[in-house]
Amino acid sequence: MSLHDLLPGKLGFGTAPLGNMFRDIPEAEARATVEAAWNDGIRYFDNAPFYGAGLAEIRMGDALAGKPRDAYVISTKVGRLVLDDVEDVDARDLGEKGDVFKHGRPNKIVNDYTYDATLRSIEDSLKRLKTDRIEIAWVHDVAQDFYGDAWLSMFEQARTGAFRALDRLRDEGVIKAWGLGVNRVEPIELLMEQEEPRPDGFLLAGRYTLLDHARALQRVMPMAAARGLGIVVGGPYSSGALVGGPNFEYAPATPQILDKVARIKALADRYGTSMKAAGLQFALANPAVAAVIPGASRPERIAEDRAALQEQVPVDFWHDLRRENLVHRDAPLPGLG
Repeated sequence: MSLHDLLPGKLGFGTAPLGNMFRDIPEAEARATVEAAWNDGIRYFDNAPFYGAGLAEIRMGDALAGKPRDAYVISTKVGRLVLDDVEDVDARDLGEKGDVFKHGRPNKIVNDYTYDATLRSIEDSLKRLKTDRIEIAWVHDVAQDFYGDAWLSMFEQARTGAFRALDRLRDEGVIKAWGLGVNRVEPIELLMEQEEPRPDGFLLAGRYTLLDHARALQRVMPMAAARGLGIVVGGPYSSGALVGGPNFEYAPATPQILDKVARIKALADRYGTSMKAAGLQFALANPAVAAVIPGASRPERIAEDRAALQEQVPVDFWHDLRRENLVHRDAPLPGLG
């Protein structure tokens, strides 16, 4: 099923912060954030076992337990099993996301993209989410940022395991769609070049943003559009860097990134445009993009995201972004194409 048809709106909710991403979030604040998203009308929620070793799924399951199940869409991810055993959180090897979830649960996380592990992962997620089904399954992080030079061997494990399991589950009606959930474009390109698996779309985090979009624009977006596959854009604020935060790609932003942010913000201020509006509306201007899913850990952030989506951004702002080479010359822009 096309993600454009499956997803109930252009704005979804990314739940990584509910896994205590970067900080220890109180239970009441996490619950209030999900409630704020629901009250705002958001009906697409993206999750993963990796987010706090199951913590985000547990919190979201609790928060949505009383809501009518047919009214919303859930995606979660496979590729990592959360065990009952606990481990030293500080000793985990999580690739480039080393300390991102150090405040999550201490349960041991095992990387496993095999067929049987994929089925078990979904079963475990259903329990944590307190639901009988998920609509979308993403194969999580089978890319260079986690596995370095070994990423191709992990991709091959997924190709002969997770991809086939998810093809079967979709054909049987257990799930409605599947694809990759990654922070790199290369795995998506590789999967789209395969003949055997039949993905429905992709969750691409951080690679189609105002601060970083050239590679995805030139290869992933045209390939996806040609195949009728939708893209969900995760991390539209580039780990917060676009909206004044200190991090880019889960690490301290470089001087070059901070300079680019400052130049974009100077233009935005000149036109009275918010940086959130610039970020969300840029991503959605590409016809391959089915939805954006900014993460939120505080209730007030939901209202900010909605307002950003609805904000009237002057066309001249986009003209000037292009003229000053702050976006790729071929990137579709609102009102400009």
